[in-house]
Amino acid sequence: MKPVDRPGIRTVTDAKALSAMANPFRSRMMDALKVDGPSTASALATRTGQAVGSASHHLKVLHEAGLVEEAPELAKDRRERWWRLVDAGTRWSRADFADDTAAVTAAYAAEALGLQRQFERTQEWNANASSAPDWDAAAFATQNWMRLSPDELTDVANEIVDVLLRWSSRPVPDDGVERESVYVFARGFPAQP
Repeated sequence: MKPVDRPGIRTVTDAKALSAMANPFRSRMMDALKVDGPSTASALATRTGQAVGSASHHLKVLHEAGLVEEAPELAKDRRERWWRLVDAGTRWSRADFADDTAAVTAAYAAEALGLQRQFERTQEWNANASSAPDWDAAAFATQNWMRLSPDELTDVANEIVDVLLRWSSRPVPDDGVERESVYVFARGFPAQP
């Protein structure tokens, strides 16, 4: 069984896109575009702690990989350049690249970067959770042991992704409640206790 194809979620099939995503600054820029929406290189540089020239370079690489595109309708004048994500999300499977060593290497690098960033974000939250008691009470972590076949694990993954996509793509209610960006991740893979 394969993961469900979802509108707006790009299945990455080339090493160029994987390599582009395997860079920490580019990955953070894509996250900022996902959370904040379209942005300029200057705003992305500020958001990710890099020089404007560096942000522009990384945007060019992401653009050449087909991951971001210009949003000219947002520019106030001809000098201003706005950028947005091409797709709401990406997915890939190393199995799709079995004959392309460079793509498999890039996929591992992108996955390693993602795992490192998940770990760092979790450490940062744990170090600062006591300063936000309401959020500390709402935050969660879960882990479960299950006995599954590969098809069943795919079903579990599809259900989890469906829930996360439903919440991330919903219209945010205009009810006066203050909302923060919330980071949720889950992984599932065969392992032994």
